[in-house]
Amino acid sequence: MTVGEKHFNTYKEGLDLQFLYDYCMEHGERRTMERGETLEEAGEPSRWIGYVERGCFKYMVHNDEEGKDYCTGFVFEGEFVADYPYCLDGDKAEITIEADMLCVVRVIEGAELQRMFDEDMERMRIGMQLMQNLFKMVYARDLDYYRYSARGRYRQLLERCPQVVQMLSLKDIASFLNITPTYLSKLRKEITFERKED
Repeated sequence: MTVGEKHFNTYKEGLDLQFLYDYCMEHGERRTMERGETLEEAGEPSRWIGYVERGCFKYMVHNDEEGKDYCTGFVFEGEFVADYPYCLDGDKAEITIEADMLCVVRVIEGAELQRMFDEDMERMRIGMQLMQNLFKMVYARDLDYYRYSARGRYRQLLERCPQVVQMLSLKDIASFLNITPTYLSKLRKEITFERKED
């Protein structure tokens, strides 16, 4: 999902991933997935990387102590979905990737992408840059929990990707922001009221 030049997921900014898009479209298995279907399961070998043609996936992690799932991210149309880099070698998936609505995705095995990296130095360089970009994105999100209040994080989300609040459930947005749905509902009302006053 993009807003002007802003992306919800910033990992692909400055990268030319056309080769991966082309490969997924030409060789990928086209899957239609219903809401709640999983592409990857935490704890199982991670296998897939795909290009999302339609829909939205969410990344989920389970907290055993609380017996609760948390949403750690989303992937929208026009983006790649994977538990990267674990999918490259079939390592154990750290997250569950779940369709948040009816989705159409073109998937290839992560091992195919690893082979493409191994066979071409320029693609290998792109793969390394992709890792750096993913790290920066996740690191910035982690730091934002310390730099900003819940209100600040929600405002940032609204400014960067206002469509997100129409697409996703209150529960998932709250989980992503690491707050309760009740508190998010309160923030929404307050921010809406503030905007009406301006």
